[in-house]
Amino acid sequence: MTFTLIIRLLHTMTSSLVPLNVRGMKVLDRSKFLRNIKVPVLKVSEQTLAKITPLCKSYFLKLERFKPVQSSKLDGEESKKNIYLNPDTINSWTDIEENVRKDMSVFEVNESNFNTQEIQLTYDNWSFDIIFNAVLPENEEKLSSFSHIGHIIHLNLRDHLLDYRFLIGEVLLDKIRSCRTVVNKSNTINNTYRNFSMELLAGDEDYIVTVKENRCNFEFDFSKVYWNPRLCKEHERILSYLKQGDVLFDIFCGVGPFSIPAAKRKTIVYANDLNPESYKWLNHNAEKNKINNQYFKSYNLDGKEFILTVLKDYLLDLCNEKRKLDDSSRIHITMNLPALAVEFLKYFKGLVRSENVNNLKNEIIVYVYCFAATKEIAKEMVCENIAIDISKNIIEVFDVRNVSPKKEMMRVTIKLTNDILCINSDDHSEPPLKKLCVESK
Repeated sequence: MTFTLIIRLLHTMTSSLVPLNVRGMKVLDRSKFLRNIKVPVLKVSEQTLAKITPLCKSYFLKLERFKPVQSSKLDGEESKKNIYLNPDTINSWTDIEENVRKDMSVFEVNESNFNTQEIQLTYDNWSFDIIFNAVLPENEEKLSSFSHIGHIIHLNLRDHLLDYRFLIGEVLLDKIRSCRTVVNKSNTINNTYRNFSMELLAGDEDYIVTVKENRCNFEFDFSKVYWNPRLCKEHERILSYLKQGDVLFDIFCGVGPFSIPAAKRKTIVYANDLNPESYKWLNHNAEKNKINNQYFKSYNLDGKEFILTVLKDYLLDLCNEKRKLDDSSRIHITMNLPALAVEFLKYFKGLVRSENVNNLKNEIIVYVYCFAATKEIAKEMVCENIAIDISKNIIEVFDVRNVSPKKEMMRVTIKLTNDILCINSDDHSEPPLKKLCVESK
């Protein structure tokens, strides 16, 4: 399963339901989480239990590995059941809503059935968010989110939490059943292939994962390629724009979250990625998902080379009627490399200077991703990088997701028209070298 877990920290928890004296712990000591607490209990007969349980279910004491309904352990009460209630909600019989008390009285359950009992809670009873709230620095931002990719939990810890990283890793490994490996992203993505260095915090050093998205199974080495589960909905949105018989050029395709499902739906796909590992897993996933080669071709090229060869040759073949494509079919171009993709837009300008360009009847739609603070800035980035005002060609600027307080991942959707493709331009030089800071693919 691939998804992102958002931790809802319980800032308003009272002291009755938190571990004590563990603030600042950096080396996990599970024995320190023992705590005795007094909790309210309703003692009812086994015959009455089925009638009473639905009435007071909202008051149950809910903890990990703790059953709120248990058999009484007192001598002579083998047929009695204890219903444990939340002490943060219920301190006395009258804390139970009046209408609930009236309903219970019909079954002869009243204040005489109400009592308190001391129970011992251990490390096993506390959820990871309660543990983090009790251990991590009190006046600092806690762990807010993490990604779950196959059996791997992937963290991006802030500096003030780094001293606690191994404790955090062990707790997550303990508490999340499907987790076998916990890693922390140790630096920004600053290499050609857009994967990042990771530090193993807990569990197995096993980075080969299998995830499912858009009815396809993806397998890859998470330490060598990029995968972001937060983009699942965006992948789904783009796929909804494609139909059978359309063509997709996926310039920075990674392991295929756009390409593989599209080809499976019989869109004709030309998928490219510069990273040899991404290319390897892309083809592995095509085979794994039984993609028909009639709909799928893969390339291991730089984005510029892919545009100036594969895409250009395809469009020229359409212009010169060497290739047939139904006039109603659309050509889609995805450019999901947010830190640099806009710099490749200039290669579309003058791409097919052909006297037969009017034979190109198919609508061409480009989806280019970028990082920008506002939609207006995203539009400016597109126009500046293609070096002509194509604002009239911009169909949509969509805010995909928040990356940081002043940084959004945007998708700019552009209609690539024949006049752009035929502009007299020889500016096909390399994009300026920049430090890659790709936060999401």
